[in-house]
Amino acid sequence: MRVFVTGATGFVGSAVVQELIKAGHEVLGLTRSDEGAKALISAGAQVHRGDLEDLESLKSGVAATDGVIHTGFIHDFTKYKESCEIDRRAIEAMGSVLIGSDRPLIVTSGIAIATKSERLVKEEDQYSPSSPVPRIATEQAAEALAEKGVHVSVVRLPPTVHDNGDHGFVPMLIGIARETGISIYKEQGLNRWPAVHRLDAALLFRLALEKNLAGGTNFHAVAEEGIAFHEIATAIGKGLHIQVAGKSAVEADAHFGWFAHFAGLDCPASSSDTKEKLGWHPVQRGLIADLENGDYFTL
Repeated sequence: MRVFVTGATGFVGSAVVQELIKAGHEVLGLTRSDEGAKALISAGAQVHRGDLEDLESLKSGVAATDGVIHTGFIHDFTKYKESCEIDRRAIEAMGSVLIGSDRPLIVTSGIAIATKSERLVKEEDQYSPSSPVPRIATEQAAEALAEKGVHVSVVRLPPTVHDNGDHGFVPMLIGIARETGISIYKEQGLNRWPAVHRLDAALLFRLALEKNLAGGTNFHAVAEEGIAFHEIATAIGKGLHIQVAGKSAVEADAHFGWFAHFAGLDCPASSSDTKEKLGWHPVQRGLIADLENGDYFTL
């Protein structure tokens, strides 16, 4: 297949590009920079100029390919709602080209939007329409396309997708701990984060594309169902050689600032349905092992 990949030079997207090419697919990667173009060419992909707000570039990329994997997202959490609405419009634009065809569209969402505190989040679980989490815009856009017959699937990523080069939530926690001189968790730190290695996630995206199930299918890129936050904080403290401590909810919220919501997430999740439908079997090392490897603490 010839596959259009957004976010093709990003942390997850670049691994998806490598996974697709390794499996014999051709890749047309979206980029807005010369540096990104060079990276794509070096990886063996073709270059498509544009960005997530250039809807015509997105449409032309979709029109030129046999399927789409959308991993692109503007990771500006100071403008999170705006970024989510940009994502909605991008999905709507790409999906409009696929109406009436059976070409697959795989979009990326987050497991935390479907949190079920009393049990593991399952693939069938839906977000609450009244959820204050802006990222529901992604799944709302996917649902609307599925209703129009588009073969759209959603890959939900956990709070941490880890590997060398990670610039997501774990590096943010490390940065806060390094700046404050202490690695903390809220109360007993029993809230849980599911996790997946970047290469395992990339494999899942490829399998979802190739399987091309009917619209409305959710997949969970979950290798570890739920790691207690105090374990993550402890590994960070060990890596930085600093104190680790539990703090009250008020103290923890003040410590984490704008990141407090994410640090307090409790969203253990299952991927049993994903594994059954796609034959996906994660094999890479886990998050704590990745932290103990030490690469997260080199500047």
